[in-house]
Amino acid sequence: MADIFDKIIAGEIPAYKVYEDDDLLAFLDISQVTPGHTLLVPKKHVDDIFAYDDETAQKVLLKLPSLARAIRASDPTITGINISSNNGPSAGQTVIHSHWHLIPRRDDDGLNAALAPTIDNSDSYTEDQYEDLAQKIQQELG
Repeated sequence: MADIFDKIIAGEIPAYKVYEDDDLLAFLDISQVTPGHTLLVPKKHVDDIFAYDDETAQKVLLKLPSLARAIRASDPTITGINISSNNGPSAGQTVIHSHWHLIPRRDDDGLNAALAPTIDNSDSYTEDQYEDLAQKIQQELG
């Protein structure tokens, strides 16, 4: 059974894409814990980090720094970033398809990093706001 990320990768569910190649897809997390919150997923279905082969690990982990830099460059108020991946239900993984959260941080944003993945601000965003965020990050990736 396909999970939500498989459906996004297949184009069955729309997403605000910020990066895509043959192996990876990065798109805005609909929850937007903070503006610019992005997910990076391997297109190949991999449940979690325990199932990574060396090739998948290399592709995913080498993309994280450039994606983080692009997110930071897309908004001058971003001064840091949390990068996290929950692996297995006991670790809080709710979508069983490996994914990495890149959550931009701003000075004095008041966000408790431990709670960040459970925050959902999607009701505060319009389609235009998502599109604007995605385009700014895309531009910084070149």
